Amino acid sequence: MVGAWLEVDFLPAREIHGLALDAPFREAKGRTLDIPAWIALLTAAIGAAFSFILIKLLDRLRKKDAETEARRILDQAEQDSTTKLKEAELEIKEKALQQKTETEKELGKQRDDLRDRERKLDKREETLTQQAQDLHKQERIVESTQRRLSERVEDYNRRNEDLTKLLDMQRQSLHEIAGLSRQEATQRLLDILNEELEQETGAIILKHGKRLAERCEDQAREMLLTSMQRYAAAHTAEATTSTVDIPNDEMKGRIIGREGRNIRAFEKRTGTDVIIDDTPGVVIVSGFDPVRREIARQALEKLIVDGRIHPSRIEEIVNDTEKEIEKHIRKKGEEACQEVNILGLQERIVYMLGRLHFRTSYSQNVLRHSIEVGFMAGMMAEMIGLDGDVARRCGLLHDIGKAADHELEGGHPKIGADLLKRNGESAEVVHAALGHHDDITTEYPYTVLVATADACSASRPGARRESLERYIKRMEELEGIAGGFNGVEQAFAIQAGRELRVLVTAKDTDDCKAAKICREIAKAFEERLTYPGEIKITVVRESRFTEIAR
Repeated sequence: MVGAWLEVDFLPAREIHGLALDAPFREAKGRTLDIPAWIALLTAAIGAAFSFILIKLLDRLRKKDAETEARRILDQAEQDSTTKLKEAELEIKEKALQQKTETEKELGKQRDDLRDRERKLDKREETLTQQAQDLHKQERIVESTQRRLSERVEDYNRRNEDLTKLLDMQRQSLHEIAGLSRQEATQRLLDILNEELEQETGAIILKHGKRLAERCEDQAREMLLTSMQRYAAAHTAEATTSTVDIPNDEMKGRIIGREGRNIRAFEKRTGTDVIIDDTPGVVIVSGFDPVRREIARQALEKLIVDGRIHPSRIEEIVNDTEKEIEKHIRKKGEEACQEVNILGLQERIVYMLGRLHFRTSYSQNVLRHSIEVGFMAGMMAEMIGLDGDVARRCGLLHDIGKAADHELEGGHPKIGADLLKRNGESAEVVHAALGHHDDITTEYPYTVLVATADACSASRPGARRESLERYIKRMEELEGIAGGFNGVEQAFAIQAGRELRVLVTAKDTDDCKAAKICREIAKAFEERLTYPGEIKITVVRESRFTEIAR
């Protein structure tokens, strides 16, 4: 604003200066000036001078301001440069310190490494020194040992020469005393040695024979266990009685019919006996033939579902059921042959195999037993180098006579052998069926294998079911022994006695005590009971809290 103001005032001052100074002289030439004109002229001159002075002052002030500003800028620049220089120096010093610290760390690490190496070298030097000393000692020991050995060898050679001389002298003395030549003495000595060797040979033969028998027995046992373990079929004991459930007791009267005509027609057609007693909701079907009993059971169930029970309907239902059972029997026989991989059997044999599905022996399904014997006999045959297929065929068909032993006279081995012979089976298979109970002289090795597999399958744990009384007694013994321990609240035998669940009180028993109770129960079972396989004991300890929100 000062510059603008100076420019605005400066121009009029010029004009005033030019006009005001020139005007008096121009007017003075022509005429005389009056007093007011001089006053105006003087005033203009004073104003021009004042303007000039003011302009100079303003120029000087502006110059001083510019110099001051320039000095301030220079001072600021100098301060900034000084500050930056100091910062640069500090940064350089910090970097130098940091580099010095890192260098010192590296040097310290190198010093530590050098110390470790020095220690290791010292240890190695000590070890080498010790080894050198040990080697020196061993060298001295070896030298002394060699010296002693040399002395002993010389002594041995000397003694050997003396013994040779003595033997020659004794031999000559013996020849002179006995009056025998060297050949005769040698022959007599050989005879004595021969007698001694014969006695020792007999003892050695007996010893090795006994060892061989023990080894054969161990191998046979291992072979049997391996075959049983590889097969390991699960058996399910089936009920020997056939029961039919009825919806209500009124159905019993409908089954009996008017004057018993329905039940007589049913029993006559199926060849079984129907027992209807006071037992609620159950009708029992009894018969010696398991196939007929199964036909009667299924037919009776169909009649109950159908509701129309009269002689003609009974005849129709029994006929349909017989056809279904016939198909089922053939299917079971074919499945058994496919499972054991036996081909080329006659249809009659396949059908008889299927009938074994409905036959049980000591609650063991005979068809499953035959399949198991076939597998085990085949495995053992392959282990000893015989034909596995022939052995499996013998094992599968060894009990085929049980499918018809209620129809023909004689035991099932003889019935089965006759049946197999009539249907063109080989001599090995017929002989295995006839002699698997060791009733005859064994002629084929497959008979021995089948008899062995039959005994293993029938006697292994779980194959045949216990009697009900013995089973219940064993369950009570398990639960009673477990319940006698302190802290046991309840004990339950499950899985047919193979597992025991024990509940202990949570207040009086902690985890350590529960584990101790479990171990003591297992130990008590091992000491007091006799059982096949294993029994699993599970001790459960829990706390339950129940609240009701209302």
